[in-house]
Amino acid sequence: MEPYSIILFDGVCNLCNSSVLFVLKRDPRNRFRFAALQSDIGQQLIAQHLPTGEVLPDSIVLIEGGRLYVKSTAALKIARKLPGAWPLLYGFMIFPRFIRDAVYSFIAKNRYRWFGKKDACMVPTPALKSKFL
Repeated sequence: MEPYSIILFDGVCNLCNSSVLFVLKRDPRNRFRFAALQSDIGQQLIAQHLPTGEVLPDSIVLIEGGRLYVKSTAALKIARKLPGAWPLLYGFMIFPRFIRDAVYSFIAKNRYRWFGKKDACMVPTPALKSKFL
């Protein structure tokens, strides 16, 4: 079992990269590690944790306690571990997953059009390199 939670993200998505930077700035307890879904380690972790028959995720993935979470569940579980008022967002878990995931999927489907796309995955600065797998 990992000693920290792992966030896998779409490395070429501007929204996803901004979200990673957002979490990095709010992770004083050093709870998270990051990897792009497109990276070798990202692909290995997906293969290791993705249940058989599940669709390969294309945006955010949280691996925590040996389990893989995707879409709105991943985002809300991440928010729950951030300091300040962010854990209050976890209250949205009361809504059925199909509703939460429909909203999440709508944003994810349009993320490149609304926020743009990079040609290559984000390269962490030397100061942040220890947070990336």
